[in-house]
Amino acid sequence: MSGRAQLMWDEAVTGYDFGPGHPMDPVRLALTMRLVEAFELDRGPLEVVAAKPAGDSTLRLVHREDYIAAVRRASADPAAADLSYGLGTADDPAFAGMHEASALIAGQSVGAAEAVWRGDAAHAVNFAGGLHHGMPGGASGFCIYNDASLAIARLLELGAERVAYVDVDVHHGDGVQATFWEDPRVLTISLHEHPRTLFPQTGWPEETGGEGAEGTAANVALPAGTGDEGWLRAFHAVVPELLGAFRPQVIVTQHGADTHFEDPLAHLAVSLDAQRAVAAACHDLAHQYADGRWVALGGGGYAVVDVVPRSWTHLAAIAAGRPIDPAAMVPEHWRHEVFRRTRQLAPHRMTDGRTPQWRDFVDDGYDPADRLDQAVLATRRAVFPSHGLLP
Repeated sequence: MSGRAQLMWDEAVTGYDFGPGHPMDPVRLALTMRLVEAFELDRGPLEVVAAKPAGDSTLRLVHREDYIAAVRRASADPAAADLSYGLGTADDPAFAGMHEASALIAGQSVGAAEAVWRGDAAHAVNFAGGLHHGMPGGASGFCIYNDASLAIARLLELGAERVAYVDVDVHHGDGVQATFWEDPRVLTISLHEHPRTLFPQTGWPEETGGEGAEGTAANVALPAGTGDEGWLRAFHAVVPELLGAFRPQVIVTQHGADTHFEDPLAHLAVSLDAQRAVAAACHDLAHQYADGRWVALGGGGYAVVDVVPRSWTHLAAIAAGRPIDPAAMVPEHWRHEVFRRTRQLAPHRMTDGRTPQWRDFVDDGYDPADRLDQAVLATRRAVFPSHGLLP
C-alpha cells in the first residue's frame, strides 16, 4: 500500500450551489481548499487528484433509476423539479447543472474509495463529500446523491467484506444507515444531536439494523448542549470497541463541522479543537483496525468562514501525516482572501483555544443520572451484545 494521502479536488465541485441565502454556501469548499494550499499541504504531503464524475452505473449502486432521471430533468430545467423526489424544496432547491455537480462530488468519494482499496493511497479525503442524507429514491437535507453510500457500495463491489462508517456530523447519518440497513457487511455508527431536537428526527439508539444485519447500526443520540468533554467521551465509549469487534477492512468517516458551538443550524457546543481530536482518533483507529485504509469525507457545517475551512484543513493535514499545530497562525494571505470573497473577518489561529479533556466511560465509571451517560449507555445496551461485547 502506498503511504501517500490523496486529496480529491476539482474546482467544479463549487458548482454544487443551491443559490443565495442557502446555508450550504459553496464558498466553504473554496475557502477550505485555499487554506489547504496556504499551508502548502498540496505540495508534497497530499497528492491532489480530480476523479471523474460518477456515471449512471455507479449512481445506480445506491440510487433508483427513476430518481436519477428526475435529478437529470431538474438539472436541465429547474422549473421541472419533482417534489415527490424531494427536489425543488426549500432544503433542496433545483438548480441548473445540479446532476453534474452532484455526480462530480460523488465521483470524488468513489475515487477516494477506489484509491484506498487498491493501495494507491493509504488515506483519501473528499471534504466536498459527506452528503449523508441522500436517499436511494430522493433528495433530503441539502443532499442530492449520497456520495458516502456510493463510496461504501463501490468498496463492496470491489470485494470488501466489512466496511465501517463513522459519522460525527451533528445530524444523523440517515441516508447511509437506510442504504445498508439490511447489509451485515456494513457497520454504520452515528453520533449526533438527539432526534427530539434536530433534523432528521431519526437515529434513536433502538435503530440497530434490519433483519440479518442486527447490531450493524449504532446511534448515539446526544443531548442538546453537549460540549467537548461529553462528545469525546461518547465517541470513545462506543466507536473503538465496535470497530475492534467488527474488524473492518476499510473505515469511511464523515466529519460534518456543524457540531461546533458557532454553527447556526444545531445545538451542540463542540470546539474546533475537539473536532481535530476526533479526526486524529479516526486516523489512529484506521491504523489500529483497518491496516490504515481510511476514506475521510466532509459533511455539514454552516459557519462557513470561522469553522469549516479550519476544521477540514486539520482533517486533510492529519490524513497527510503532517498535522497542523493548533497554535499555528492562519496565513495572512488566506485571511485577505476570506475578506475579499465574503467581507467577513477570518480567524487568526488554527484553534479555538481549547484543550479538550474527557473521562473514559469504562475505566472511570458512569453516572446513571447524567443525560450524556444515559445516551451512551442506551447505545451500548442496544448494540454491544450483538457483537459479543458487554454493555
